[in-house]
Amino acid sequence: MLRRLSLFTIIFTAAAAPALAHLDPQQHGSFMAGVSHPLFGMDHILVMIAVGLWAVQISQAGSSKALWIIPAAFVGTMAIGFAFALSAIELPFVEPVILASVMALGLLVAIAVRLPTAACAAIVAVFALFHGHAHGGELGSAGAIRFGAGFIIATALLHLAGIATGLGISRFSPHVARILGGVTALLGLSLAFGG
Repeated sequence: MLRRLSLFTIIFTAAAAPALAHLDPQQHGSFMAGVSHPLFGMDHILVMIAVGLWAVQISQAGSSKALWIIPAAFVGTMAIGFAFALSAIELPFVEPVILASVMALGLLVAIAVRLPTAACAAIVAVFALFHGHAHGGELGSAGAIRFGAGFIIATALLHLAGIATGLGISRFSPHVARILGGVTALLGLSLAFGG
């Protein structure tokens, strides 16, 4: 089991290259720029996977609809945050809230917090609003639809990866997801204070 956990940690760490999170401004606005953006930022990857893991935990606690409602709440509200940024509606503390989302969602998974599905959806939606705003704030208006479609699809795929990971590791032990949540929170702490 420890070997599998180490493998997951290595894969997630290798896949996350913070220096590649932002493309050349000339490439913004393309569909592929939107797809690649969430895939090359550690904060994005950690949060999306944590949302999927938490959705699995909540669904296994008795709310089978949580498996889809929680990630859908994130994706939908992220699109609203994106639209806010494109409309020049400002949100305060965007980057600090994004970093807080990594730590908070990691802790929610680590502690295996069981809340009603609506409450879980509301929590991820608050964080998603800021993630979406950050995406829109980096873009400007050129190619917004293509870019937005790309990052929404990539985000949904990362949520699916978190769900698949959560379902897969739950066969071995529920503690593995909790360990991954703790690792996520620690990595979020390192992002907040290390860079």
